[in-house]
Amino acid sequence: MRALYLSAVIMLSFVPRLAGAGDIEWRRYTIASTGTSVDMPVSIFTSDAGAPDGGTGRKFFTEDRRADFTVQSVANPNDESPATFLAKMQPPAGIIYKRVTSDFFVVSSIRNDRIWYNRCNRGNGSMNCVMINYPVAEKRQWDSVVTRISRTLKS
Repeated sequence: MRALYLSAVIMLSFVPRLAGAGDIEWRRYTIASTGTSVDMPVSIFTSDAGAPDGGTGRKFFTEDRRADFTVQSVANPNDESPATFLAKMQPPAGIIYKRVTSDFFVVSSIRNDRIWYNRCNRGNGSMNCVMINYPVAEKRQWDSVVTRISRTLKS
Protein backbone atom coordinates (compact mmCIF):
# COMPACT_ATOMS: atom_id res chain seq x y z
CA MET A 1 0.00 0.00 0.00
CA ARG A 2 2.84 2.39 0.85
CA ALA A 3 4.45 1.69 -2.55
CA LEU A 4 1.19 2.53 -4.30
CA TYR A 5 0.94 5.81 -2.36
CA LEU A 6 4.54 6.74 -3.20
CA SER A 7 3.94 5.92 -6.87
CA ALA A 8 0.90 8.22 -6.91
CA VAL A 9 2.82 11.04 -5.21
CA ILE A 10 5.69 10.72 -7.67
CA MET A 11 3.35 10.63 -10.66
CA LEU A 12 1.44 13.70 -9.48
CA SER A 13 4.65 15.62 -8.98
CA PHE A 14 5.19 15.50 -12.75
CA VAL A 15 1.73 16.83 -13.63
CA PRO A 16 1.93 20.47 -14.77
CA ARG A 17 0.54 22.87 -12.17
CA LEU A 18 -2.90 23.63 -13.49
CA ALA A 19 -5.12 23.47 -10.42
CA GLY A 20 -5.04 27.14 -9.47
CA ALA A 21 -6.13 29.05 -12.55
CA GLY A 22 -5.08 32.25 -10.77
CA ASP A 23 -1.52 30.92 -10.62
CA ILE A 24 -1.27 30.56 -14.39
CA GLU A 25 0.50 33.34 -16.26
CA TRP A 26 -1.30 34.27 -19.48
CA ARG A 27 -0.09 36.39 -22.41
CA ARG A 28 -1.66 37.32 -25.70
CA TYR A 29 0.02 35.53 -28.61
CA THR A 30 -0.47 37.09 -32.05
CA ILE A 31 0.42 35.80 -35.50
CA ALA A 32 1.64 39.01 -37.10
CA SER A 33 0.91 38.01 -40.71
CA THR A 34 -2.80 37.32 -40.10
CA GLY A 35 -3.62 39.16 -36.88
CA THR A 36 -4.86 35.93 -35.30
CA SER A 37 -4.48 36.09 -31.54
CA VAL A 38 -5.19 33.98 -28.48
CA ASP A 39 -4.54 33.98 -24.75
CA MET A 40 -1.69 31.56 -24.10
CA PRO A 41 -0.77 30.06 -20.72
CA VAL A 42 2.97 30.81 -20.88
CA SER A 43 3.63 29.32 -17.45
CA ILE A 44 2.37 25.95 -18.76
CA PHE A 45 3.66 25.89 -22.34
CA THR A 46 7.27 26.88 -21.75
CA SER A 47 9.07 25.19 -24.67
CA ASP A 48 8.89 26.75 -28.13
CA ALA A 49 8.82 23.99 -30.77
CA GLY A 50 8.93 26.31 -33.77
CA ALA A 51 6.60 26.73 -36.71
CA PRO A 52 3.79 24.20 -37.19
CA ASP A 53 3.35 22.12 -40.33
CA GLY A 54 0.93 23.52 -42.89
CA GLY A 55 0.49 27.11 -41.76
CA THR A 56 1.94 30.11 -40.01
CA GLY A 57 2.08 30.32 -36.25
CA ARG A 58 3.84 28.46 -33.44
CA LYS A 59 3.84 25.18 -31.52
CA PHE A 60 4.67 24.91 -27.83
CA PHE A 61 5.18 22.08 -25.33
CA THR A 62 5.01 21.75 -21.58
CA GLU A 63 8.48 21.34 -20.08
CA ASP A 64 7.94 17.58 -19.73
CA ARG A 65 6.40 17.37 -23.26
CA ARG A 66 3.24 15.71 -21.90
CA ALA A 67 1.06 18.34 -23.53
CA ASP A 68 1.34 20.61 -26.56
CA PHE A 69 -0.37 23.71 -27.89
CA THR A 70 -0.38 25.05 -31.44
CA VAL A 71 -1.78 28.31 -32.77
CA GLN A 72 -1.76 28.68 -36.53
CA SER A 73 -3.38 30.26 -39.53
CA VAL A 74 -3.99 28.01 -42.53
CA ALA A 75 -4.66 29.50 -45.95
CA ASN A 76 -8.32 29.39 -47.00
CA PRO A 77 -8.19 31.38 -50.26
CA ASN A 78 -11.63 30.21 -51.45
CA ASP A 79 -13.21 31.23 -48.12
CA GLU A 80 -14.56 27.74 -47.57
CA SER A 81 -17.02 27.28 -44.73
CA PRO A 82 -15.78 25.73 -41.49
CA ALA A 83 -17.80 22.59 -42.35
CA THR A 84 -16.12 22.22 -45.75
CA PHE A 85 -12.69 23.01 -44.34
CA LEU A 86 -13.15 20.41 -41.57
CA ALA A 87 -14.30 17.76 -44.06
CA LYS A 88 -11.18 18.36 -46.19
CA MET A 89 -8.99 17.90 -43.09
CA GLN A 90 -10.41 14.35 -42.82
CA PRO A 91 -10.45 14.17 -39.03
CA PRO A 92 -10.11 10.70 -37.53
CA ALA A 93 -13.16 8.61 -36.78
CA GLY A 94 -14.52 8.56 -33.26
CA ILE A 95 -14.91 12.27 -32.63
CA ILE A 96 -16.44 12.68 -29.18
CA TYR A 97 -17.33 16.38 -29.42
CA LYS A 98 -18.11 18.32 -32.58
CA ARG A 99 -19.64 21.74 -33.11
CA VAL A 100 -19.75 23.46 -36.48
CA THR A 101 -21.15 26.92 -37.21
CA SER A 102 -20.75 29.33 -40.10
CA ASP A 103 -17.91 31.04 -38.17
CA PHE A 104 -15.96 28.18 -36.55
CA PHE A 105 -15.67 24.49 -35.80
CA VAL A 106 -14.55 22.57 -32.73
CA VAL A 107 -13.69 18.88 -32.66
CA SER A 108 -12.26 16.77 -29.88
CA SER A 109 -11.58 13.13 -29.15
CA ILE A 110 -9.17 10.72 -27.49
CA ARG A 111 -6.21 9.01 -29.15
CA ASN A 112 -3.41 7.11 -27.43
CA ASP A 113 -4.56 8.13 -23.92
CA ARG A 114 -4.47 11.80 -24.93
CA ILE A 115 -7.28 14.24 -25.52
CA TRP A 116 -6.91 16.25 -28.70
CA TYR A 117 -8.85 19.46 -29.13
CA ASN A 118 -9.01 21.56 -32.29
CA ARG A 119 -10.85 24.84 -32.85
CA CYS A 120 -10.66 26.86 -36.06
CA ASN A 121 -12.25 30.25 -36.66
CA ARG A 122 -13.00 31.46 -40.16
CA GLY A 123 -10.89 34.51 -40.99
CA ASN A 124 -10.30 36.67 -44.02
CA GLY A 125 -8.59 34.21 -46.37
CA SER A 126 -7.55 31.84 -43.59
CA MET A 127 -8.75 29.44 -40.94
CA ASN A 128 -7.25 30.41 -37.60
CA CYS A 129 -6.79 27.47 -35.30
CA VAL A 130 -5.67 26.23 -31.91
CA MET A 131 -4.81 22.61 -31.23
CA ILE A 132 -4.20 21.24 -27.77
CA ASN A 133 -3.17 17.70 -26.78
CA TYR A 134 -2.95 16.52 -23.16
CA PRO A 135 -3.24 13.33 -21.08
CA VAL A 136 -6.76 11.96 -20.55
CA ALA A 137 -5.94 11.37 -16.87
CA GLU A 138 -5.53 15.15 -16.44
CA LYS A 139 -8.78 16.20 -18.17
CA ARG A 140 -10.31 17.96 -15.16
CA GLN A 141 -7.12 19.97 -14.60
CA TRP A 142 -7.06 21.08 -18.25
CA ASP A 143 -10.75 21.98 -18.68
CA SER A 144 -10.48 25.65 -17.64
CA VAL A 145 -7.24 26.14 -19.59
CA VAL A 146 -8.71 24.73 -22.80
CA THR A 147 -11.89 26.77 -22.32
CA ARG A 148 -9.99 30.04 -21.95
CA ILE A 149 -7.77 29.32 -24.95
CA SER A 150 -10.81 28.45 -27.07
CA ARG A 151 -12.87 31.46 -26.04
CA THR A 152 -10.04 33.95 -26.62
CA LEU A 153 -9.12 32.83 -30.17
CA LYS A 154 -9.70 35.83 -32.45
CA SER A 155 -9.30 36.03 -36.21
